[in-house]
Amino acid sequence: MTNLANISYKSDIIGAFSSILCFVHCLITPFFFAAHAGLALGEASHPWWWGTLDLLFLAIAFVAIYWSTKNTSKSWIKYAFWSLWTVLAIIVVNEKLEIVHLAEEIIYLPTLGLISLHFYNRSYCRCEDDNCCTNS
Repeated sequence: MTNLANISYKSDIIGAFSSILCFVHCLITPFFFAAHAGLALGEASHPWWWGTLDLLFLAIAFVAIYWSTKNTSKSWIKYAFWSLWTVLAIIVVNEKLEIVHLAEEIIYLPTLGLISLHFYNRSYCRCEDDNCCTNS
């Protein structure tokens, strides 16, 4: 099995793992800020690398979704993956640029959706041969 085929085969595992890490990152951020603010005597700053983690997760999710959608047997999964990724990207960019105030919890919806889709795709939508993906 070539490296490219190996990445393609493991894309749902990588995508689910990345989405889970993103979800945990989103869950612990408020606690991190509270702890850091207490240590910094009320200063609400955070390390530069903490703010870049969501962009890293978004990039990993993009690659994982790209490979997962190339090898899924159901066309609706492709649309669902890219729709959820687009919503997640909009939320992350909106958070970075502070365009519109959104509830912090809104980011959990596309993240949980991506986790679920990766597990579903891994279990029920894998192409068994090269021809099934072109006929979906």
